[in-house]
Formats: sequence, C-alpha cells, structure tokens
Amino acid sequence: MQKKDQTLFEEQIAYHFRRKELLKQAFTHSSFANEMKIHKWESYERLEFLGDAVLEMVSSEFLYGLYPEKPEGELSKIRASLVCEPSLAFCARQLGLEEFILLGRGEECTGGRQRDSIISDVMEAVIGALFLDGGIDAAKTYIMKYVLSDLDEKRLFYDAKSILQEHVQKHPEQGTLSYVLLKEEGPDHDKSYEVQAMIGSQAYEIGTGRSKKAAEQQAAYKTLLSMNA
Repeated sequence: MQKKDQTLFEEQIAYHFRRKELLKQAFTHSSFANEMKIHKWESYERLEFLGDAVLEMVSSEFLYGLYPEKPEGELSKIRASLVCEPSLAFCARQLGLEEFILLGRGEECTGGRQRDSIISDVMEAVIGALFLDGGIDAAKTYIMKYVLSDLDEKRLFYDAKSILQEHVQKHPEQGTLSYVLLKEEGPDHDKSYEVQAMIGSQAYEIGTGRSKKAAEQQAAYKTLLSMNA
C-alpha cells in the first residue's frame, strides 16, 4: 500500500504540528525504525505510553461529568469499553489513520497495517504527540472529536455482543444467540474470518474481521442496527 503524506492527516484533523518530527514518530512502527536503522525510541512506543495516560485522564474527566450519578465501578467499566484496543482501532479506522503508518516491509507483508493492536497503539501515540506539541487542549480537542464523540453509536458498537445477548435473554422464545463461522481465509499470520449471528434457527447479519471475536462483534453490531431499522 502507498502510504499517505502525513500533512494530509494534519489537514484532516485541522491541527498543524509545530514539531513535525513528533507526528512522524507517532506513525513510525518499530519495524520501520529497525529497517531504517534509526533508534528504537524514535518509534511510536514512548508516545503511546504518554498518550495512553492522557486519554485515560481526559476520558475519566468527561465520564465523571457526563454521569454524575454513576459510581466508580460503573464509570471504570464504561471507560474501559471506550479506550480498549478494538474501540480505539474502530475510531482510528474512521479517520483512515492506518494509511499513514510507517511499517517495515516484513510487518507490511504480514498484515500489520490492519492489525488492531498496531492501529490502536498509533491512535494513542498521536494523542501523545498532540499533547507534547500543543498541550492538553490540543490533545483534548482530538480526543473529544475522534474518540468520545457520537458516544451512543460507539457504545453500541463497543458493547454490541453483550447488548445483543441481553436482548435475546429478554426474549427467550426466539432461541439462543450463537455465531456461525462461514469462512476462514488467509495464512496464520494474516487470517480473516466471516461469521453470521444466529438467534435460534433465524440467521441475521454477517460480520468480518481479523479475529473471530472482531467478526462476531461486527455481526452483532449490524444485527442490532437491522433490528432498530
């Protein structure tokens, strides 16, 4: 894949870095750093560490104000669902962030550009870069716009499997919820899965993903949308 010019990312998020090297570092995977024979600490890993802390602080403040009646345990559960790996990868893909990542040839060939773990790490690294370049306000603006916006829709996606399971439990006459594997393709390091949600004998929506869990989540999400249509 031809990687996009990172200035296009700046245009997309309406923020222009004063220190361009921070943005480049946020998109640099360790495999690319190794291949280019640059120091490993010039990859995104340190920025990811910082961005993770900033994201936790901003999301905690946001949820504290949004849900004044919820106890600490419930707030922690909501926060965990919003900032977990699949959730951040979902937000990152809405931005097309994976198209800007600098990967080594080996990582590229093994499907690294589509791997949730890498995409979510880069999402956090960008937050860290924004924090260093523009302070907490720049990082917070990004988080609010691209992670904590459209919360109802995103929570429906994040919690789709559990929400669908709750629906089925409320209507036991429909049968039990299951997921049927329809297709499994690709080598071990780059598999894709296709599953279909089933309630009793009734077939519902089909989901695809790089893991069975991701495919099931998408199938559940699409099923919930079809039920509410």
